[in-house]
Amino acid sequence: MKLRTRLFIAFFVIILLPIVLMGAVLYGYNLLQTRIFQQDYLLDAQNGYGFFSNSLQIMNRYTETDYTEISDLAKSDPALLESLTYLTEENEELQSKSSFLLFLRDGEVVFNGYEGASVVTDDQWAESLPAYGERASGTATGAGYFIDGDTQSLVKQVDFLCTDGAEGSIFIVTSSESILPEIRQMMIGLIIVIILILALTAGLMMLWIYRGTITPIRKLQVATKNIKEGNLDFHVDYDSEDEMGELCQNFEEMRQRLKESTEEKVTGERENRALISNIAHDLKTPITAVKGYSEGILDGVADTPEKQERYVRTIYNKANEMDRLINELTLYSQIDTNRIPYNFNKLRVSDYFSDCIEEIGLDLETKNVSLSYVNYTDAETVIIADPEQLMRVINNIVNNAIKYMDGSRRGQINIRIKDVGDFIQVEIEDNGKGIDAKDLPYIFDRFYRTDASRNSATGGSGIGLSIVRKIVEDHGGQIWATSQVGTGTIMYFVIRKYQEVPNEQDIDS
Repeated sequence: MKLRTRLFIAFFVIILLPIVLMGAVLYGYNLLQTRIFQQDYLLDAQNGYGFFSNSLQIMNRYTETDYTEISDLAKSDPALLESLTYLTEENEELQSKSSFLLFLRDGEVVFNGYEGASVVTDDQWAESLPAYGERASGTATGAGYFIDGDTQSLVKQVDFLCTDGAEGSIFIVTSSESILPEIRQMMIGLIIVIILILALTAGLMMLWIYRGTITPIRKLQVATKNIKEGNLDFHVDYDSEDEMGELCQNFEEMRQRLKESTEEKVTGERENRALISNIAHDLKTPITAVKGYSEGILDGVADTPEKQERYVRTIYNKANEMDRLINELTLYSQIDTNRIPYNFNKLRVSDYFSDCIEEIGLDLETKNVSLSYVNYTDAETVIIADPEQLMRVINNIVNNAIKYMDGSRRGQINIRIKDVGDFIQVEIEDNGKGIDAKDLPYIFDRFYRTDASRNSATGGSGIGLSIVRKIVEDHGGQIWATSQVGTGTIMYFVIRKYQEVPNEQDIDS
């Protein structure tokens, strides 16, 4: 999951989840508080749900039984209501309900059950409370009325005639503070629940996002530590398709390329050391020969014209051999940096290879090697190639064949040119020692040598055939070989033919 999607989900969850949870909690909390109010204030289930819209009903119900008891006594035994002992006992019960009794006789307060420090005097109570018979009981439970002001109380009135005929009124006064503790407790509970829900939601979202990012970050930390220590043989595995997954994938690709680059660098350094060693070894033999024959001439060992001529020719041949090795080294450096100078031209196959065979034939004749040449292509066949580099390919293959000729028989080189569709195929066959099957797949690799002994007769830098493959591939062709030990080797390479592409005017005409 992408990080942007994860953040969007977290945003909506942080908004919606608390709403849903708080709705569920409020519903359950309302049921719980309603049940508590029903038990404390003697409410039925139907009236209990109306608490939040009509709190006066709670206060009214709170003293319902006390009002009923006093109303019944007013009818059956009004003299008991004049007893201070009864009024005191009843007042003690009402105090647990944040209520108290007031007893007025002919408009004067006779009993005031309020025990706290009151800001309302008895005279003020007498003035604020209704007179005898002014507010008759409308129902069996009594119709209380609310007195606003300093007291903020619900008042229920019971009128009766005293034993001496005086007008008596007993008032049950219930303070609004009776329901404040429950409301305060409920609000505190709701605030705590809301804080817990928000904290839980934020914590879950933080954990979700944290786990989605910390895992790949830790893997990258381990990976960077391995790279810092030079260890590239590890794998960053993270299958997610989000931004962190892409980052891990890019890091893994970077590691692979860095490893490949490091391996190529190590291989290049090893090959360079091998090249220097090979060149040094191959130069040592002709230099030793040049030095020896030169000393022979200077010391007078070559005391006849014929011997002097043989010494000078040997020196010349060894100098040519060193020049060839140096040229190979120069060309190798160009191959290694992809800077081989090419000059592509259209070449007629029959004319070009005839000139090549003529030049090669003169050299092979001096080395007592027979040459056979057959061209099976059409006389008008044309290729696009660099004549100098293509000649280098042929010379390298022929010289390599001569180097590994079987000394027990006369050498033979057969060159055939064939037409194979869009390409021409050049086959150079020899009757040399042949190449073992285990060595054949590697003969075009740089520095690969089949002669582990590296004797002076077959010595070489090991880059001749690798140069050949590079030039052929740069021409858009391919090279391969077949061989049989004791019979000989055939080198094949193909070069694409040149084909005229008709222009639009020719097509229209």
